[in-house]
Amino acid sequence: MDSSTSRRHFHWTQKVGSQEEDDPCPLPSLKPSSEPAELDPDEIKKKKNRVVSPEPPPTRRKMPAVAVARLRSVLGVFAKNRSTLSPCLGSRVIGTLFGSRRGHVHFAFQRDPNSEPAFLVELATPIAGLVKEMASGLVRIALECDKEKEGEKKAARLLEEPLWRTFCNGRKSGFATKKDCGAKEMKILKAVEPISMGAGVLPRNYEAETESPQSEAGSDNEIMYMRARFERIVGSKDSEAFYMVNPDSNGTPELSFYLLRV
Repeated sequence: MDSSTSRRHFHWTQKVGSQEEDDPCPLPSLKPSSEPAELDPDEIKKKKNRVVSPEPPPTRRKMPAVAVARLRSVLGVFAKNRSTLSPCLGSRVIGTLFGSRRGHVHFAFQRDPNSEPAFLVELATPIAGLVKEMASGLVRIALECDKEKEGEKKAARLLEEPLWRTFCNGRKSGFATKKDCGAKEMKILKAVEPISMGAGVLPRNYEAETESPQSEAGSDNEIMYMRARFERIVGSKDSEAFYMVNPDSNGTPELSFYLLRV
């Protein structure tokens, strides 16, 4: 075989013997010398007393001022968004149903009596009709909303859905809309804050304070309310149920509230 051809197709290594012969810079011998060199006692003493200075720590690279400013702005927006999120609810919540005699039903869930509502909706159902339903027996209110289609934006938390279809005891009752807790709604919740469970009517002078000066404080403007504790059961990210805890009915809830995303 031709030597040029073999070199082109194979990578040949030099023999150890030839490498040692051709190496212009051979490694020094590691064999100990038969005659060790004598060390000066003063030199040995200097080596013992020599202090080895530690290596300086690596300097931390400073972020550019522009990167720091962007990071602060992002953190500020994130903190602002977190402050606007609804507070999380536990397994027991406070539920308040309220509204004027000729108005619509408002329903609020709170984590505790003095916190802002984590969920507040206005139903199209008149409060007078709901009171009649409750007098006849158990009431089951179901709110349904649609799931996001594939390819659309990520679905919001269930308690943050803006629009719901309402069913009361299986009958369709219009729509419900999520509301922000304004000054009037918060004042009503503050008025019933000491009440852990019960139903009643807020006094007329209270309604006169919340309305504009031109409105009359008649019986039609009185605020009816019902307040109780509810047991919250989370089935999934698309379903939650709230059962009213009534100690006088042997554990059987008189009012059930369902949130479904279908």
